[in-house]
Amino acid sequence: MWHYIEQAISTETGTPFKIVEKTPLSAGLSSGNPVDVNDQPLNFSFKVSDGNRKFFVKLNSKENLINFQAEAYSLKQLKQLSNIACPDVTTIGVSLDKSFLVLDYIAFSKAKPVLWYQLGQQLAQMHQETTHGQFGWQHDNFVGNTIQPNHWSSNWSTFFSEQRIAWQLQLLAEKSILLGNIDFIAQVCHDALLHHYVTPSLVHGDLWQGNTGFTFEQGVIFDPACYYGDREVDIAMTELFGQFPKDFYHGYQAEYPLDEGYDQRKLVYNLYHVLNHANIFGGIYIEQAKSMLSRIIAMKIH
Repeated sequence: MWHYIEQAISTETGTPFKIVEKTPLSAGLSSGNPVDVNDQPLNFSFKVSDGNRKFFVKLNSKENLINFQAEAYSLKQLKQLSNIACPDVTTIGVSLDKSFLVLDYIAFSKAKPVLWYQLGQQLAQMHQETTHGQFGWQHDNFVGNTIQPNHWSSNWSTFFSEQRIAWQLQLLAEKSILLGNIDFIAQVCHDALLHHYVTPSLVHGDLWQGNTGFTFEQGVIFDPACYYGDREVDIAMTELFGQFPKDFYHGYQAEYPLDEGYDQRKLVYNLYHVLNHANIFGGIYIEQAKSMLSRIIAMKIH
């Protein structure tokens, strides 16, 4: 397997590459690019080096090459369309039984408040990328290892209620986990977003703190699940699993202030990610989803 990776790096960079150092990395411990919290047991991450150049290698089963292709495409789009730093894609490929994604290795350091502020500004600037004019993406991709539908739509409330909320509820139903009538829940979420005017913005799609890091000079984002949607989905997720530092929000608000009613909409937006966690992990996330649903339905009643 490693021979295939060496060969792919050598071909892509035009310089022979031979691995002399290989270090396994795990979520929360790597000084490069942490593993996605939603990755399944078949995913592995390594730092590899030839004694000079360093790369970050993600491995998965051969059948999951499409996951890496979607991730690589999102990273390339972020690189092209925004000024936020993210890893460069070196190469992607398969061995006899594995798929692999090779990124440049980034050594992270402790985040400074000024860099959090700058990251907030840069995200706000990225959210002003609106070239497509519709909601969706060039293809379906993945949030964690769950397929994320991205069929183009001109209506945001319909897009989110059907391709985010109803989709996750259907996946749960197929596992005999029923949280209520899918059509009713989707309609409640649709109505909660109905009167919010949204410009389709380029979003990261999975922006929690584990998908950010910092060098001495700048913030870095990775593990994207990009699409064109309401910019608030990114801000909402930064608050779901422990808020980002206040400097981040100050930087964002200074550049592109949030619209009135965000605090209500973020509950709907974060329901999507909690449902996804319920699909992947079950347990406490199912109960959290039920609680969030009750609050959203209560908002409709009042």
